[in-house]
Amino acid sequence: MGKAKTHQGTAKRIRITARGKLRRGRQMAGHLKISKSPRRLRSLAKETAVDPHDRRRLERLLPYR
Repeated sequence: MGKAKTHQGTAKRIRITARGKLRRGRQMAGHLKISKSPRRLRSLAKETAVDPHDRRRLERLLPYR
């Protein structure tokens, strides 16, 4: 059996903390910002935790984290 490969698209989007938690950026922050409030844009700029239901699937895409 060959080596497992890291999915590069996922590796660029998901960050792994020192304690092993998965963090991701928020959607809806890319464009059309003029119609969004400053408070909303500040909130969208922060990272958030990956949902526990998605964790197993993402860990398979990132075997050598």
